[in-house]
Amino acid sequence: MKSIARHRLVVTGQVQGVGFRPTVYKLALEVGLTGFVRNAPEGVIIEVQGPDGAASFFGDRLRQALPPLARITALESERIASRPDEADFRILQSTAGEGHQVLISPDTATCADCLRELFDPRDRRYRYPFINCTNCGPRLTITRSIPYDRPMTSMACFPQCPDCLREYEDPLDRRFHAQPNCCPVCGPRVWLGLPSGERLAEGGDAMILAAGALAEGNILAVKGLGGFHLICDAGDDATVAELRRRKQRWEKPLAVMAPDLETALRVVEADSMERDHLLSAQRPIVLLSRLNPKVGPVLSKHLAPDTDRLGLMLPYTPLHHILLDAFREAAGSERLPILVATSGNLSNEPIALGNREALERLAPLADLFLLHDRDILIRCDDSVLRLNRKIRRPEMFRRARGYTPSPIFLNRGGPCVLGLGPELKATICLTKGDQAFVSQHVGDLTNLETFSFYQDTIRYMRTILQVQPEMLVADLHPDYMSTGHGKELSECQRIPLARVQHHVAHILAVLAENRHVEPSLGLALDGAGLGTDRNIWGGEAMLVDPRSGEFSRAGHFVPVAQPGGEAAAREPWRMARSYLWSIGITAPGSRLWPWLEEYPQADAFVEAMLQKGINCPATTSCGRLFDAVAGLFGLKHVMAYEGQAAIILERIQNLDDQAAPYVCQVLAERDPVQLDTLLLFRQVHADWEAGASTGAISRRFHLGLIQGLAELAALLAQRSGTRTVGLSGGVMQNATLSTLLPQALSQRGLAPLVHAYLPPNDACISLGQAMYGRIRLQRG
Repeated sequence: MKSIARHRLVVTGQVQGVGFRPTVYKLALEVGLTGFVRNAPEGVIIEVQGPDGAASFFGDRLRQALPPLARITALESERIASRPDEADFRILQSTAGEGHQVLISPDTATCADCLRELFDPRDRRYRYPFINCTNCGPRLTITRSIPYDRPMTSMACFPQCPDCLREYEDPLDRRFHAQPNCCPVCGPRVWLGLPSGERLAEGGDAMILAAGALAEGNILAVKGLGGFHLICDAGDDATVAELRRRKQRWEKPLAVMAPDLETALRVVEADSMERDHLLSAQRPIVLLSRLNPKVGPVLSKHLAPDTDRLGLMLPYTPLHHILLDAFREAAGSERLPILVATSGNLSNEPIALGNREALERLAPLADLFLLHDRDILIRCDDSVLRLNRKIRRPEMFRRARGYTPSPIFLNRGGPCVLGLGPELKATICLTKGDQAFVSQHVGDLTNLETFSFYQDTIRYMRTILQVQPEMLVADLHPDYMSTGHGKELSECQRIPLARVQHHVAHILAVLAENRHVEPSLGLALDGAGLGTDRNIWGGEAMLVDPRSGEFSRAGHFVPVAQPGGEAAAREPWRMARSYLWSIGITAPGSRLWPWLEEYPQADAFVEAMLQKGINCPATTSCGRLFDAVAGLFGLKHVMAYEGQAAIILERIQNLDDQAAPYVCQVLAERDPVQLDTLLLFRQVHADWEAGASTGAISRRFHLGLIQGLAELAALLAQRSGTRTVGLSGGVMQNATLSTLLPQALSQRGLAPLVHAYLPPNDACISLGQAMYGRIRLQRG
């Protein structure tokens, strides 16, 4: 007779609202075990009883049978006393309490099963915009608090009908304990209305009328998962131009949504890795190479004027699927059924959240509103990434919907710290045990509405994680809104506040993502961060010890003046003027800035500033170096969005140019060591004056800078005894650098580390700050 054993398992991770308990139930029945499963504050509790072998290896079998959205971070098992009188396996009611260890799933795209039902005329959810199951649908954005049960979500006000309740209570049903479960009888409603609030149509009629309005050239505000989109026909030049005018987004690229992969491949190229991400449960916007069809319908020329890439995503909600299907019918075969789907806001504002807010804020932007009555409880914009084909990995540009609040796993546990983030591309980060939770993209904190969203995000993340920070960490810059908020929180809640330099946070972040704990070199390449000397840093080589938090500035670019301060970050010609001044050229030459002849006073003013050193802070910024080269070429006189000039400079490279890269010398005798970016710029200018093409110069500049950075890293690595080089900063979003700089480092025997989960831009700062705070607390 086989011995009977009983085991208790505690499972933590993303195991609520993802079909985990039904999977446990089915697996227990399959192997003939009794016991129970239930949600609890410490995780999901499972007790299984049966033949010793089957019970002992239940955890291993469970890991192999996880539902699509489940993720186990820890599984503890112990043998306990058996219960001879137990006869079956049950799913017990959740227990409440403190110390929650369960992760809320991100919002996920409509699964294949729900999509089949959505377009099946025989199904009771046929063309119902809120169909979902345990494998898909809203999660984070409808969650008020934990545990993740229906009363804690915005579905609490929609009691389930008998049919839905039967599904919800059946452990063998795909919708067992699917908290957003609903149908046309009992669930949310959709309607189309005017900016005045007047309703024009509801349900299926609203979707058809909305699609017809899009085909006629109207702009719609559409309520989605984490906020509103502004949507219009992506093939209509006049409508896209009007959208830009209304949104005041004059040149920054606009994303589009295609109904399916087949349609998408008519306008973009996508390899297998890119297609996998387009079709993933996260459904990010993927930056893809554009096609230029010689025949047939084309997309508007106003979508992404500065780049040869197009940000494209596939539908991720049932509402999107229905709308695009109806738009295909309304637009006819002469047009591509592709829609612009850009954030529902004015530039630099957060996306609109609720119906009333949308009607107030978006009324000047949208002709019609496609609304519904399921509340969105936290804003969450679309994620954006690029797949680097040469090194076969994703590069995140904006991490939000589909990815947050999934944690980043750290090398070890530690105290809870709140990283307050930067000023632009703001996020916040909370640590809990051996996990770091970085929020969704928040945005520019200088905007009042965005700052309010930032405060909401801190409160929301603390609520769903059930944590109390032991330390707050902010940037060194005293005028950042995040720094000011940190001071207020510290005083009001009596939590100690630490400050860490911007680029140290960058490097700590990339080291943390790679779970690297040894002293390392870091190259931080970005636009601006306040240095410990109160100057503007941004081309930095830092030696950082992630065990002690100690750091030193081992190297940097040769400093130059930044005439006008922030104005030079918007007007690239100012940085060109500064670099020319630094190499001894005090007046424009024959090929320089003919357009400045129209503005002689501006040029004379900047020249006077340089001569007298007035309002010309010193900068070592890598971003401003790119601006200087672009400004020299006259590529962009005034930038419409951050990084625009550098994006154009990268795009115009002549990849076939065979000339040697420019020399970018390491000035090893200086302390700190400097990278001679003035010599690099001198060569750029000489070729420009000689009449060389901007494409060839841009290529030689990119390659020369990469070689110089690699040589700088090799020298400092040799001096410090480390081989590891962390790479971070917004300039690392340049595809040429992100591809070739790691290769150049590897060729010199170094071990480059790049961001695995977060963008290299300032969105990663909050993680680095949180890591600095944990180091401070652990050191005492």
